[in-house]
Amino acid sequence: MKPKKNPNLEIGRNSSLYFAIGLNLMLLFSWQMLEFKTYEKDVVSIDVLEMENELEEEIPIVDQIATPPPPPPPPAVIQENLQIVEDVEDVEETIIESTETSQDDAIADVVVEVSDVEVVEIEEEVEVAFAVIEDVPVYPGCEGLSKVKTKACFQKKIQEHVINHFTYPQSALDMGIQGRVSVLFVINSKGYVSGIRSRGPDRVLEKEAERIIGLLPKMKPGKQRGKPVKVSYAVPIFFKYQEG
Repeated sequence: MKPKKNPNLEIGRNSSLYFAIGLNLMLLFSWQMLEFKTYEKDVVSIDVLEMENELEEEIPIVDQIATPPPPPPPPAVIQENLQIVEDVEDVEETIIESTETSQDDAIADVVVEVSDVEVVEIEEEVEVAFAVIEDVPVYPGCEGLSKVKTKACFQKKIQEHVINHFTYPQSALDMGIQGRVSVLFVINSKGYVSGIRSRGPDRVLEKEAERIIGLLPKMKPGKQRGKPVKVSYAVPIFFKYQEG
């Protein structure tokens, strides 16, 4: 059996009409809320202003008597004392002669003989590198050897000297400084070490390297063409520590 619907009780029959009415009411309400204005009320406080009459004090006028300026001093009287002296003494005039020569003055012929010329030899100190010197400096203990063995002995003695006098600076150890220091020095014509220069990672290591080279003993100077000359030599010194 199929149930029958009562047309008077159907809910969705006028739903679109109700929706349109509700939508218009909401739009009207929203428009009224947007157009609603409020005004702030100014609060005006009325204070009572009291004024008092100020008394003006009258300052008496005092007449100042103008003092006239002092009279100017009288002009100084200049007395002129003129003494006339007769010109009795004769003044000698100084005559300045010209120092220029003319064509009439004769020029003395001076002849210089060859024997009068004195030749002075000036010895110039030459610096020669160790690699090209004819006769290398002789380190103590390397005497009486050939040129090749003398050169090898010199280099060996330099290395032994550096090892025997080597000291790692404590300040460099504390700061962790290490590296290679190149030292350049000169063995002069007298056999002494001079002109020590160094270059390294830190000044502390450079000073220690210069101290070691400064302790080198006196040597027999190197010779170039049979004459003692300066010989330059370079040696590297390595500063390296092992971390424990």
